[in-house]
Amino acid sequence: MDFDEFNLPEWKLLSQVSRPSRYCCSEWRPHKKISWDDSILRVCLAFPDVYEIGMSYYGFQIIEQFIHSMNSRYIADRTYCVWPDMEDLMLKNDVLLTSTEHKRPVKDFDVLAFTLPHEASYTNILTMINLSGIPLFASERTDSPIVIAGGYGAFVPDVMSEFIDVFCVGEAEALLPELLPLIESMKGYSRDDILNEISKLKGFYVPMFYREGHVVERQFADKLFTLHSMIVPSVGIVHDRAAVELFRGCGRGCRFCQAGMVNRPVRERDVDESVQSVLDIVRSTGWEEAGLLSLASCDYSGIETLIDELSDELNNRRAKLSLPSLRMDGFSIGLAEKLEGLRSKHGGITFAPEAGTQRLRDVINKGINEEMINSCLKEIFSRGWERVKLYFMMGLPTETYDDLEAISEISYQTLKLGRSLGRKRTTVSVSVSGFVPKAHTPFQWERQNSIQELKEKGRYIKSLIHDRNISVAYHEPEQTFLEGVLSRGDKRTCKVIHRAWETGARFDNWTEYFNLQRWIDAFDYCGIDPEEYTRERSEAEILSWDFVNVGLSKEFLLRERHRAYEGRLTIDCRTGCASCGIGCVK
Repeated sequence: MDFDEFNLPEWKLLSQVSRPSRYCCSEWRPHKKISWDDSILRVCLAFPDVYEIGMSYYGFQIIEQFIHSMNSRYIADRTYCVWPDMEDLMLKNDVLLTSTEHKRPVKDFDVLAFTLPHEASYTNILTMINLSGIPLFASERTDSPIVIAGGYGAFVPDVMSEFIDVFCVGEAEALLPELLPLIESMKGYSRDDILNEISKLKGFYVPMFYREGHVVERQFADKLFTLHSMIVPSVGIVHDRAAVELFRGCGRGCRFCQAGMVNRPVRERDVDESVQSVLDIVRSTGWEEAGLLSLASCDYSGIETLIDELSDELNNRRAKLSLPSLRMDGFSIGLAEKLEGLRSKHGGITFAPEAGTQRLRDVINKGINEEMINSCLKEIFSRGWERVKLYFMMGLPTETYDDLEAISEISYQTLKLGRSLGRKRTTVSVSVSGFVPKAHTPFQWERQNSIQELKEKGRYIKSLIHDRNISVAYHEPEQTFLEGVLSRGDKRTCKVIHRAWETGARFDNWTEYFNLQRWIDAFDYCGIDPEEYTRERSEAEILSWDFVNVGLSKEFLLRERHRAYEGRLTIDCRTGCASCGIGCVK
C-alpha cells in the first residue's frame, strides 16, 4: 500500500504506539473498491475490538460482501477499535476514527453498524463513537450516521439503548435488504423521520420510537449467503485462516447455550456448495488452513462427504481443515482422524463435557453419558493423540461440590487411560468457566454465583489436582460477574456503562485492562446494586428483554427449566420436534 495515497493524520502517530501494523490495514481484497463519489449508500461496519480480533470475525466477511451484492453502488467498509495508547494520541491530536478501505472519517458514512459480540465490548463501542466525532447519546444526534447494532447483544437491547439508534434483531441476510434501501431512499429526510420509518419494519428496535407493548420479532434468513473469497490481512490475526459456515443453528438444546437457542432452526448449506466455497476461498486467498464453522460442525449431515471430496486437492496444496468443536463420540473421533490426515502430525484435541457428573450433564441437556466419554477417550488415545483439553463450567443450576470433585476425577481418569494405552506423554488441560445465565434460554431465571463462590469453587477444583501432567485454569470470576450483570441488564445499565467508560473502562475482556473496582464505583455512582442483575428471577416476573421475540415460546423455556430440575433430557430437534415454538424451515 502507498501510504502517501491518503496522507492520513493517524499514520503520523504510528511510531508512538504499540503494534502499529494493526492500523495500517494493508489487505488483499476480492472486490474492486467502489468510488466514494459514485456510491449512493455508505455503510461502515464497526467491530469493538482491535483489528487482529475483528478481522477474525467471520460475520463481517459475510456482511461486507452481502452488502456489495445487494447493489453495486453500495459501499461496505470496516473500522475497528484502537488500543488505549492510540486513543490517547488521537484525542490529543484531534484525529478522527477512519474506515479501513476508503480511509474516510466514520462520521461521513450514512450508516455506522456495530456488532455486539459480547458484553465486555460495550465500553469500546463508546470509545469508537466518541473517536468518530459522533455524539455518544442517540438523543443528541442530528446529522450523524444512523448508528445500528446487531449480534447477540441485540437480543437484550435496552442495556445499550441510549447509545444505539437501531437494533437489528436477527440475521443480516434477512434484515439488510429491508433496512438499507429504506435509508438510501430517505436521504435528505430528518433523522427522526428515517428512524420512525425503520421502527415500522419487522426485526428492528428503535428505542426513540418504541411503542409500549410492541413485540420486536427476530428475523432469520431462508437462504444463507455463501462466500467464495475473503479479505486477507497482511498482518497476523487470531484466526488466520479461511472459513466456511456449514450451517446455522443447533438442534441439541443445551439449556445454558444462548447461541444454540436463538439461532434455531438449523439451516444447512448444500454439500456441493460448501465444498466449492472451501476450494474457491483456499485457491483465491492462499490460506493454508480452512476452518469449518458452525455451533457443532460435527452435526453437519454431509460432513464425511465434504471432507472426502476436499482431501485430495487440499493435500496437494498442503492445506489443512479444522473443526472448532468435537462431540465426545466415536463419529467425531473418526472425523478428527480424517482431518489429521490433512496435517503432518497429531496435535491436541479438545472436548467440552461441561459438567463432571452424569446428573449435572442431564440437568443442562448435554446429551453425553459416561460410556460415551470413556469410549471417546479410549478412541483418541488408541489413535495416537497425547494432548487432551477439557472444558467445564462451574456454578451451574443444582450444582454441588460432588459435581466439582467429579471434574478432577474425569481429569485423572483421562490421564490414567492415556498412559494405560501407551501414551506415556499424555497431558490433560482443564479449563473451567463460570456459568452465566443468558436471556432467551431455559436458565434465564437462574441466580448467578457470586464472585466469592466462583473463586472458592475454582480453588477447590485446583486443590484436587496434584499431578503436573494435569493443568487447571479457571476464568476470572470478576469478569464473569460483569458479564452476568450486563447480559441481563436493562435501561438503567446504560448510565453505568457510560460512567465506567468515563472513568477509564476499556477492553474489559482483556485481563490487563479489566478493573472490577471501576465498575463497582460506577454502579455506586449511579445508585444501582449490580447484584440485582445476578439474582434469581421469578417465573412470573416481566424481564427487560421480554419484548424481543427470538421465536422461542416462553412456555418452552419454562418447560425446559422444569425438565432441567427433574434431570430429564430433551431430544435433538433434528430427530423430533421439541415444540420450541420456532417452527421449522422446510
